[in-house]
Amino acid sequence: MSDWQKILRDESISTLEQLKSYVTERFGADAAEREIDVEALKPAFDNFQMRITRESLSQITDVGDANWNQFIPTVQELEIVDGVIDSLDEDGDSPVPNITHRYPDRVLFLVSPVCASYCRFCTRRRKVGDPEKIPLNQYESAFEYIAAHPEVRDVIMSGGDPMMLSDRRLEYIIQRLRAIPHVEIIRLGSRITSHLPERVTPEFCDMIQKYHPIYMNTHFNHPSELTPAAVAALDRLSRAGVVLGCQTVLLKGVNDDPKTMMKLMHELLKARVRPYYIYMADQVAGGEHFRTTVQKGLEIMKALRGWTSGLAVPQFVIDSPGGGGKVPLLPEYVEEINDDEVIFRNYEGKRFSYKQPRPTSVPSEEPMIAAEASSDVVPIELGKTAKKGRAARRRKSASG
Repeated sequence: MSDWQKILRDESISTLEQLKSYVTERFGADAAEREIDVEALKPAFDNFQMRITRESLSQITDVGDANWNQFIPTVQELEIVDGVIDSLDEDGDSPVPNITHRYPDRVLFLVSPVCASYCRFCTRRRKVGDPEKIPLNQYESAFEYIAAHPEVRDVIMSGGDPMMLSDRRLEYIIQRLRAIPHVEIIRLGSRITSHLPERVTPEFCDMIQKYHPIYMNTHFNHPSELTPAAVAALDRLSRAGVVLGCQTVLLKGVNDDPKTMMKLMHELLKARVRPYYIYMADQVAGGEHFRTTVQKGLEIMKALRGWTSGLAVPQFVIDSPGGGGKVPLLPEYVEEINDDEVIFRNYEGKRFSYKQPRPTSVPSEEPMIAAEASSDVVPIELGKTAKKGRAARRRKSASG
């Protein structure tokens, strides 16, 4: 047994009784009695098992904080309003066991049924934690399907968490995929760097370097998850040549404010992780209490775009209920498009005009001037108002 497997076995909490004892010891008997009603929580536990690693527990600093909310079961999981068991209809796009083929050139390949810690908002809670629903003995039909579909150039290994597999099994899967000529990209979808950073061993890093290009979609939802241990694990992956991105989920009570989200994006970039997606929480049964309004997501994107580096601005998407795939959403910057111009506002709310190309067969001596219809529209080629405003901000900053 590897060291990381021993840590997972010996230092994780996986029963409600253990959880109550832990909360009693760390936060007091009153908090434990108030928050961990073992009998009331049993139905939620039966619907979706619980495991919280040592690292995930260390990220909880107070009852009800962002990390508590991600991992501690609640009776709210039993309240079903609009929730659907398979909210993305992944099973409807599954031609063979463990494969979802929704997009033209890529497939999702479920290779592990388990995670180090179980997130209470999990989209795949209908399957995760149950080896019978993500069978490890049915890889062959998945390999055959991928090999028979030359349009598939990108394979996303997920689960559960693929990093919960041994190096030997992971290498076997990757070798089989690399033997298929048209598979160009292999991605691992994993929260292991946050939940069990000890899993990113030197042996794993040595192995993975043989099969590039390898990408990892990490998953961080709050800046406090980027602990020294997590950042060190990310560094080991980067040094091994693994390209790192992050998929974040917008969650009520976790990261649903602009300052928290901007801090998260900055911390990810410092760890050499490129923010990739911010997802709206899915309409999954058992996780509805995590959902915010779409307007909240747009507010966050508006607070990121222009106010920080474009490197720190991921795409904001809804993964369409019923299997429609990801749809990107942006705040409304464009006000009008016609044959002559596009009128839009920048991140500060200032209005600008961009002239449409004129037909080359019709010469014109008219100069490009600001739109007469609105005196506060600044032509893109003049930009005097914008430059003046920026200069004023620089002078103000310089003067303190």
